[in-house]
Amino acid sequence: MLLDLNHGSGFIYGRPTQGECPAARINALIDAGLVAEREQTPPRDYLGASRIGEPCARRVVYEITHVPPDEGCEVDAAALRIFEAGHLFERLSARWLRAAGFDLRTERRDGSQFSFSAAGGRLRGHIDGVIVDGPAIGIAWPALWEHKALNAKSWNDLVKRGLAVSKPIYFAQVQLYMAYLGVERTLFTALNKDTQALYHEVVAFDPAQAQALSDKAVAILRAAEAGEFLPRIAAASDFYLCRACPYARRCWEGAP
Repeated sequence: MLLDLNHGSGFIYGRPTQGECPAARINALIDAGLVAEREQTPPRDYLGASRIGEPCARRVVYEITHVPPDEGCEVDAAALRIFEAGHLFERLSARWLRAAGFDLRTERRDGSQFSFSAAGGRLRGHIDGVIVDGPAIGIAWPALWEHKALNAKSWNDLVKRGLAVSKPIYFAQVQLYMAYLGVERTLFTALNKDTQALYHEVVAFDPAQAQALSDKAVAILRAAEAGEFLPRIAAASDFYLCRACPYARRCWEGAP
């Protein structure tokens, strides 16, 4: 007697029958779990150095005052998965650097991140690590270490144009880190998520840039405390940055 192992299982030869899709149900449960985790995480009560380079200061004020984004523009589970995967890629790159002889420290002895705090704790930054020593490759140590995992298109653009031009938000981030932590250089590492290729760039401290960014942070914090919103970055809502902004409808509602 032959057994009908597919009977009642919703599968035929390992494939779901019509009306049955376990993969979709599993993914829906995963997404719901990630969103629930995020909703239980208290929002930041400070301005992070990673957001100072955002071109539109008005958008940053929305963010740090916890203004809800436009309906349908909330951070979704797909973005949360990408963000979490970035941490795993960071650990992988750190392991590779250590295996190559770099003395890379990614946490303090108590297990906390290296960080800085300014403006009474209202401006903060947490670095990925610091390289205190390493092979003789023409870089003076110590150097801060910042890591990003990018898709192939973004990674190739970074390799072609360099950090300051290709990724100004990241460039601003490391400039503030160097300013407040008193280190004159950063080794910026980018991993291509599609090929696992690595790009490294030494970024020198630029005092003028750091001062301008610090002044920008002060302006943002003052506006947030006063309940005011800084001027829009554009004169019309069809500006390319506005079209991609999660606060666009709220920002332009009622504007002439």
